[in-house]
Amino acid sequence: MAKYLIVGPSWVGDMVMAQSLFMTVKQQDKDAVIDVIGPKWSVPILARMAEVRHAITLPTGHGEWGISIRRKLGHSLRSEHYDHAIVMPRSWKSALVPFFAKVPHRVGFTGEQRYVLLNERRTLDKSILNQTVKRFTSLGLPVDKAYPPLDIPSPTLRVDSENQKELYKAHKLSDRPAIALMAGAEFGPSKQWPIPYFHELAKSAIEAGYQIWVLGGPKDQKDGDRIVEGLGEYAVNLCGKTQLVDAIDLLAAADKAVSNDSGLMHIAAAVGTYVHGIYGSTSELFTPPLTDKKTIHNLHLECSPCFKRECPLGHLNCQNQQTPDEVISTLNLSTLETTP
Repeated sequence: MAKYLIVGPSWVGDMVMAQSLFMTVKQQDKDAVIDVIGPKWSVPILARMAEVRHAITLPTGHGEWGISIRRKLGHSLRSEHYDHAIVMPRSWKSALVPFFAKVPHRVGFTGEQRYVLLNERRTLDKSILNQTVKRFTSLGLPVDKAYPPLDIPSPTLRVDSENQKELYKAHKLSDRPAIALMAGAEFGPSKQWPIPYFHELAKSAIEAGYQIWVLGGPKDQKDGDRIVEGLGEYAVNLCGKTQLVDAIDLLAAADKAVSNDSGLMHIAAAVGTYVHGIYGSTSELFTPPLTDKKTIHNLHLECSPCFKRECPLGHLNCQNQQTPDEVISTLNLSTLETTP
């Protein structure tokens, strides 16, 4: 039985996709013990992954060095006697905790002069490892099987049915089938389908007999209000009213999810909900929802993907030219009988 200390990524979607790595490690050694270091917000997500024993919180903010904090955490983990460490981020600081924990085998991609911190440094060939999930899972495989990794397992988050019931009660949700809308753009406006388009989609779905849940964080509350404005009792803005772990259970209860390229899109995929992913400045070739139950919306304009936070040309055509009618037509709303 080998023990693994894995330094996880800092974004929600990446942490969901990281489960493919954890599953890959378990495929190599079914008795492997896996502990994952991540931000505080990631603890409830990691708790829904069957492969993870412990989620270890790194008490530093995104982008902080926190060398003394990392040293202290590393020293505290020496008693665990980990056999292997996998460092998923490519930054120098991310490799510090396993080094201070004296994990004998420490693997990660070459980057930021980590020659002492890592004792197995792998070359990141972006032409072969051309998806985020391929890069993640390759680190859990022997070198001769890692380029590229084959048979990548898809993330599968556990669902809490009791919490689902409580959420329905607490927010007075209808028995109608639900469509979840995730309109947030944490990365930047270039990844955001226009809010009026989400509103138009919500209006059509309600007329067809669905209820609408708008999911997101506190920063998305105003956009959520704009989406549900004037649509009545079957349109509910839950932005900022639920925790991230609640989104797992709500998305599992939804019939469909319509989302920008975001962490919540990857959560929806990981709970088996049919995903409509809307891409503009990014590409489904690089970060697709890891499920067969998906429809991708991408105009593939000459100027995209640019991977910029804001449109460098100032027009956002990659989003603005994806009309509500085009997305609505793929939802098959007319197949549902309207409920009273």
